[in-house]
Amino acid sequence: MLKKIIFAVASLCVSVCFAFADVDVNKADQAALDGIKGIGPAKSKLILAERAKGGNFKDWADFESRVKGIGEKSAMKLSDAGLTVNGQARAVAKKDETSDKAANQAKAKTTK
Repeated sequence: MLKKIIFAVASLCVSVCFAFADVDVNKADQAALDGIKGIGPAKSKLILAERAKGGNFKDWADFESRVKGIGEKSAMKLSDAGLTVNGQARAVAKKDETSDKAANQAKAKTTK
């Protein structure tokens, strides 16, 4: 009985680890892509067709430019859900420094 319980717990741990594994867009099949939150059957077919037509995606910018309907915001959501390009998660977009300075100056004026 104890062996069955230990086996069940070990199986559960292994399955949970696979559930949180990253999916590389260049290596994934349709089922793996469908497992990413935000990618459905139509989008996964589009991704696979583009990969077959133009080869592997070089980076996130390449992925975003080649796959219709994938922009910066959706790419961030897909990356957060576990999608990678060549094993890399999408980097956080850097804010425009000039807009940050202007926002900080405006905030300073309102607090005075």
